[in-house]
Amino acid sequence: MPTLFTMIEQIAAAIKCQDYRRAGELVNQVLQESPENAWAQLYLGQLHEVAGKLALAESVYRQLLQKTTNTKVLTQARHGLQRVADRLQQQRQNAIAASTADPDGAQIGVLILEPIPQEIKTTVARTFGQIMQLDPYTARLKLPTRGWRFYKSGKIGELRFLGENLRAAGIPCFWTTLVEIERIQVFQVSYFQSTTPPIVMGHNAQGQQSSIAFDWSEVSQRVTAQLPIFEQVVDRDVRGKLQRKTQTQDYAQFCDLHLPERLCILRLCDRSYQFHQGCATMNRLNDQTVRLSWNRLSHFFQQQIPQANVWADFAPFADTVIDQIELLGHLKSHINLFRRTETTWDPAFHLYSGLILTKAIRRE
Repeated sequence: MPTLFTMIEQIAAAIKCQDYRRAGELVNQVLQESPENAWAQLYLGQLHEVAGKLALAESVYRQLLQKTTNTKVLTQARHGLQRVADRLQQQRQNAIAASTADPDGAQIGVLILEPIPQEIKTTVARTFGQIMQLDPYTARLKLPTRGWRFYKSGKIGELRFLGENLRAAGIPCFWTTLVEIERIQVFQVSYFQSTTPPIVMGHNAQGQQSSIAFDWSEVSQRVTAQLPIFEQVVDRDVRGKLQRKTQTQDYAQFCDLHLPERLCILRLCDRSYQFHQGCATMNRLNDQTVRLSWNRLSHFFQQQIPQANVWADFAPFADTVIDQIELLGHLKSHINLFRRTETTWDPAFHLYSGLILTKAIRRE
């Protein structure tokens, strides 16, 4: 009966001659007799490589680097890991190129990560890092546990490829194009002319005054948020010198009512809503402030549309997207606040609300 040394030489010869079936039989025999044999494990990794089982090959090579002290085996295991990495990178590039080859795949879109439970974050981070080519520490920081996180913008074909890999690994996410967001019709509500049936007066996307009649049952979601109002103020620095700086002085309240069947958003803002106009039920009481009137309006919505999902996590989402100046600069906000300078807060909220609506339409 041949010795282990002889069998190892026979495995090497079989692999060199590309007789992989014979090599596999010999590897199995050696591992049955000596499961810890480093050479047999190395050749097992090489056979996985040949079969295209790159994840298994990578696992074998990494285990060898952790366990064996044989310098020749270590060297070959490192080379094997590099080959696997090169092949995986090439496969990734080919898949992305194929995904972005057609015109639809070249459209600009966004990839959004959905929250995961805190208790599995560390475990999921490694898989996430492998897909996104991040180190485990950075990957863990990127995974959200509360609210959505904007992760990446780019060609939708690439984002779809990444998203499908994430979903296959159990990491919740979704993606959409900016074109889908731009298709949404936004109606700026000035006041309710009637609540039974509901009829709102306001302005369409072209700025034309008009009205929309709808049914409360059409409203599937309600999105609320506060957008900061900035002002230039004069203050003194640490040396006592006067300086101008921008500060948040107040917040504008927004409420979007989604009509998914119409691909439409009814947008209300406390700064532009005409509380003294229209339906008496919705009118501002004589002694009420705008804030109290807005709260009264919000309470009315809670009573009229209890079936509607309420989304109020804009702030954590904004923290992840507010610095994406180039992306948000190409997105019309459909927000008519008076501002002395442009801000990304307005298109960030429209993106947030639009993502919620498009996701609901897809029923994801």
